[in-house]
Amino acid sequence: MLLAKDIMAKKLVTVPPELPVESLAGILWENRINGAPVVAKDGSLFGVVTESDLVDQTKRFHIPTVISILDSVIFLDRAKKVEKEISKMTGSTVRDICSQKPITIQEDTPLDEIATIMAEKNVHTLPVLKDGVLVGVVGKADIIRTLARQA
Repeated sequence: MLLAKDIMAKKLVTVPPELPVESLAGILWENRINGAPVVAKDGSLFGVVTESDLVDQTKRFHIPTVISILDSVIFLDRAKKVEKEISKMTGSTVRDICSQKPITIQEDTPLDEIATIMAEKNVHTLPVLKDGVLVGVVGKADIIRTLARQA
């Protein structure tokens, strides 16, 4: 069974939290990647930023549905969700738009578990850690490439 260390990208493209959003698109495009780990100045993993985070900045804002009962206004969408959506749409740095609690995997995570995590958690970029240190990244393209080689 193949493990994360067998298929992960070891040449890492990382971005700092302070990077302007305008610069992020160019980095992803130039490196032909759909996401990158966000690494703090001390080298720790801060989060993950993806193309989807950039796309979220240009989407239309969904105005929350409300109902009015006896002079009270009740929002049918959760306030935290609306706040997060507004923050992403107006963010100017990677810190503002990235996922700050990324799902990570270990070097010895098997391929089928990686695929399951990606499918169930709807993520496409998984940082790979060894003893808490970022050592690689597995993206959906890495899985597809591995499957194509096995065919």
